[in-house]
Amino acid sequence: MQYLVSVIFEADDTLATPEEMAAIDVFNERVTAEGHWVFAGGLAAPTAATVVDNRGDGALFTDGPFVEAKEYLAGFWVFEAPDLDVALKLAADGSKACNRKVEVRPFL
Repeated sequence: MQYLVSVIFEADDTLATPEEMAAIDVFNERVTAEGHWVFAGGLAAPTAATVVDNRGDGALFTDGPFVEAKEYLAGFWVFEAPDLDVALKLAADGSKACNRKVEVRPFL
């Protein structure tokens, strides 16, 4: 089973500190060694987003985030885990490493 672990930043958070980045690197190496790693990535701030809506007669491109929110998706991991308990343990360790809240969701 694969799980998406979304890293949630609050609007007033700063980007990860050098210490947080080092902890994330150590965590990523461990998850890879344990065979849970599938993919991960950090995302630019919502202000760098472009919303694309092609439901009508032509594509509409809008700069900026789709919604204004105090929290936003700043990055994510995709883990392979045998069950939710293992995924939640990985997510808890990831949350500790990046010093942010995370959300865990299984893929369908």
